[in-house]
Amino acid sequence: MQTEFDLEKIKDIVQLAIKEDIGTGDITSRIFIPEGSESEGVLITKEAGIVAGLPVAGYVLSQIDKDLIFKVNIEDGSRVEKGSVIASVKGLTLSLLSAERLVLNFLQRLSGIATETNRFAEKVRGYKTRILDTRKTTPGWRYMEKYAVKIGGGTNHRMGLYDQVLIKDNHLEIMEPEKENGNIGSLVKKAREQVANEVLIEVEVEDLCQIKEMVDAGVDIILFDNMAPSKINEAVEIVKELENSRDACTSRAILTEASGNIAIENVEEYAKAGVDRISVGMITHSARALDISFDISCKVML
Repeated sequence: MQTEFDLEKIKDIVQLAIKEDIGTGDITSRIFIPEGSESEGVLITKEAGIVAGLPVAGYVLSQIDKDLIFKVNIEDGSRVEKGSVIASVKGLTLSLLSAERLVLNFLQRLSGIATETNRFAEKVRGYKTRILDTRKTTPGWRYMEKYAVKIGGGTNHRMGLYDQVLIKDNHLEIMEPEKENGNIGSLVKKAREQVANEVLIEVEVEDLCQIKEMVDAGVDIILFDNMAPSKINEAVEIVKELENSRDACTSRAILTEASGNIAIENVEEYAKAGVDRISVGMITHSARALDISFDISCKVML
């Protein structure tokens, strides 16, 4: 799967990782490895999965030693089996040993997220539903982790607090005194007056009776959090009926989203309920790293 990657967005985190791990240098390798020694390293998958993060691995290597030769055998997003050689690196042995753990930390983590996302995406294949990530990401890694979600077949939710209005239960609790007789629709209208038209407005709904109010107020996305699939199905049907009665020429389609306590075992039930989106925090915060090795050999003395 081809997904554009912006190296500018990872420069700081890569430099931090290099400083954290290498510091003033690899003292063990300096003791035992001659300066002129050259080797080849190969990245091998030790289990099946989706590989993500090869652009990151290449950038890390270039920051360790610009003369390292990095050759990839597959595209990011490729499904691989156990024992696949996904890339190779040639150059100074000291550089390869310094880069080994850094490359694996990025590549294993991102491949794990892509693999977990793909498991969810495959479960809802055939339905209109898309799998979305959340803001439950590793601090500083959000761009990379959301990239891995896309590589795995998922869709990105908002990148942060700045690019979409999302009125959730805590907002509603805090703003209770401001609501006009419990009219959540007034909050949607207030938000629309203060943000650009292209900025989406999403509201978490706790009760089905609030749906009409949201539709009338011009909400873009209705979020059903911690609701059973059967109740969500009922809610989706209500949204459809209300949309059919609107002026399609002046209104954009309302999206429906489910979240909360969604796992691989029940995600298909939520897709069957008819929602457009299912947001799953665990594809980033709980994804297991994909097992990949970086084997270095073929030492040559210069």
